[in-house]
This record gives sequence, C-alpha cells and structure tokens, in this order.
Amino acid sequence: MSKLTLSPHLEDKIFEIKYDSDIVSKIISYFPLSDSEKQEITSVLNMDFSGFYSIFTDTVSEEEWIRTKDQIKKRFNDELFDIDKKF
Repeated sequence: MSKLTLSPHLEDKIFEIKYDSDIVSKIISYFPLSDSEKQEITSVLNMDFSGFYSIFTDTVSEEEWIRTKDQIKKRFNDELFDIDKKF
C-alpha cells in the first residue's frame, strides 16, 4: 500500500501516520477519533485495523474542533519544536 489517502476532513485531524514497510501501523490524531471516523479509515485501509492513538485524551465536538483547530495545531507545534530549545 502506498501513502494512505483520506478525506480532507480526516486528514485535518491526523497528526501522523506511521508505516511498517508499506502497511499503515499507527495513526495518531490530535484528539480521539469517533467510531465513525475510525470506521471510515478502516474501510479505506480495507483491512482490520486497531492502531489508533491520540495525543490528547479529551474528546472535542466537531464544532469545537473546527473553531479551535488552527490554534491547537499552532500551539502544539510551537511547544513541540521549542522543546529542544528548553533543554
């Protein structure tokens, strides 16, 4: 399998997709994905898949995600990249 192609709606929620050889081994989202989002990804993968992980454990509504996603992504990336500078 080559690079996983998801709908823009799902790609927006994904922080990273890890591969083992050419097979998706882990999907890391910012917040936990809903069951329907996981099902959509599993259908694209066309295989049983349970490697879903999230950075944050809080659950956010779709409306809250849309409203705050840019701020969340920017803050997360800023803090992640500044970690090296702090140590």
